[in-house]
Amino acid sequence: MKVTAITGDITKIASDAIIVNLFEGVKSPGGATAAVDKALGGAVTKLIKSGEIKGKQGEMTLIHTMGKIKPAKVLVIGLGKKEALNHNVIRSVVAESCRYLRKTQVKEIATIVHGAGAGGIDAEKSAQAITEGAMLGLYTFRRHKSKKDENGDIEKVLIVTPDKQELSKLKKGCEKGRVLAEATILARDLDNEPGNYMTPTDLANAAQKVAADFGLECKIFEKKDIEKMGMGGLLGVARGSVQPPKLIVLKYQGGKRSKRTVGLVGKGLTFDSGGISIKPSESMGDMKGDMAGGAAVISAMRAIAELKPMVNVTAIVPATENMPSGSACKPGDVLKASNGKTIEVVNTDAEGRIILADALSYAHKLGLSPVIDIATLTGACHVALGDHYSGGFTNDQKLIDQVIKAGEEGGERIWQMPLHDDYKEANKSDIADVKNSGGRYGGAITAAQFLHEFIEDTPWVHIDIAGTSRSEKDKGAVVKGETGVIVRTLVNFVLSL
Repeated sequence: MKVTAITGDITKIASDAIIVNLFEGVKSPGGATAAVDKALGGAVTKLIKSGEIKGKQGEMTLIHTMGKIKPAKVLVIGLGKKEALNHNVIRSVVAESCRYLRKTQVKEIATIVHGAGAGGIDAEKSAQAITEGAMLGLYTFRRHKSKKDENGDIEKVLIVTPDKQELSKLKKGCEKGRVLAEATILARDLDNEPGNYMTPTDLANAAQKVAADFGLECKIFEKKDIEKMGMGGLLGVARGSVQPPKLIVLKYQGGKRSKRTVGLVGKGLTFDSGGISIKPSESMGDMKGDMAGGAAVISAMRAIAELKPMVNVTAIVPATENMPSGSACKPGDVLKASNGKTIEVVNTDAEGRIILADALSYAHKLGLSPVIDIATLTGACHVALGDHYSGGFTNDQKLIDQVIKAGEEGGERIWQMPLHDDYKEANKSDIADVKNSGGRYGGAITAAQFLHEFIEDTPWVHIDIAGTSRSEKDKGAVVKGETGVIVRTLVNFVLSL
């Protein structure tokens, strides 16, 4: 599906449907909506007066034009209160609108530039939000379905402006929106694949394809390499699976003169049964998405390579399955991470932090700084924050402030959680340097404290996406299934540098 910007009169665009808007409480439409209203003989005004159109955020009213203008349908969408409008609202309402119109079997949509007039939104930002909203809102994962979607696909979205001087800004916004949306879609595709189609080897192959297509350096460390590197954590978790582990490393060199390299680390558990501490069977199938952090990091690297910021970035993804078998790691076992620290495994279902211990130690060894790690790490974070915020933990306040801001720009909310030394006590082991679970209470915090042991003094942010990596329903630019969350946050953060 292509999104592009053109100049013209939206009432004369030969599309199947057009999208216009209204703010809440407006009694008389203005701008392009007024032009459409006039061409339809005041139909929009009449619906406002009758109370059918109120302009509340997400409200949608479909009007059939009956040949009065070229487009067959007009969708009037509510933007909500003018003072609350931002690009996240635009992204959300455009996504909802495109899904609604797809059900009416349209193939081509034209839309005005939402918020760029009375809303005060920069035209480029509006075009970016419209592009992301359309592409992400219309996302479906149908790779393993034998029948086509009965609603078909929307093939094109046109952003129409009467102002020729505005066109270049709109096109720039469309291009950035496309890059960010396609990267998020890649993450969703990787996450949504069943475990038998997305093994550690498959994830490594996907990373190699991204590298080949977008000019990144890629190194895949095999099991024998991981053994030489002393990564006992990754090897310990992988022991129960017949699938060999991989350590995926992607490099982008954009800051030729810079000695600093940003590190992005993502958990790549392609399937998590819980190991010997096996999970309940209910919803275990969703654990194909336990690699969402790794998918986010790989996908963010694709977007970074396309947008070409003058920054150096290295991504590290430890990839494995966590399975029960005669050779699997057992509760009570002790593993040694690559930095020499020993880990008592008290729960094999707290495996993500064990493989991240080796990845973060490797990031520290490479001198990467700052480092951001992303992981579906704890059910405790999901319990604490629900489905709408990811949890953020840090040893550097200025750094997490930057990351949270980058998330807000991408519509991905992060709530800072505490990382006080008092919580370290829960991770103390009687027989090793640290144990891999601090117990039920404060579980997201003690998990972050565990990771902190392996990144040491490097400026670092840990983002727990256990509650945001998957959605049970369509809402705004998020669709049911894996969300691809944090891709846009990572890209925005790197661009901000």
